[in-house]
Amino acid sequence: MANFAAHLGLEVVSSGGGNAVVRALVDERHLNMHGSAHGGFLYSLADEAFALASNSHDAAAVALSVRMDYFKAVREGDVLEASASEEHLGRRVATYRIEVARSGEAVALFTGTVYRLPPATAS
Repeated sequence: MANFAAHLGLEVVSSGGGNAVVRALVDERHLNMHGSAHGGFLYSLADEAFALASNSHDAAAVALSVRMDYFKAVREGDVLEASASEEHLGRRVATYRIEVARSGEAVALFTGTVYRLPPATAS
């Protein structure tokens, strides 16, 4: 069974060291009633980059909070890239900035904070 990211057509370009880049081609499946990309699709693209970046260290991470701002409409045929960068890495929390861009122009901004789970202890 394919995961959600594969179902949406998301492609991992790079991931590691607190950073990640995920790419997607907007197609008719991703459109809202106005003919532009659905906000949930843009959110999912950014969230995938967020998850990859925040889980690229030695600890598993789960989201605590996120915020997304939408700047410009996105149309069918647009190629988007979500670029995640680590802004803060603490022992238990980390914060990330994810820019969603079309041809280098920002169309949305996602920020998120994760809780870094403690390592499992041996029994």
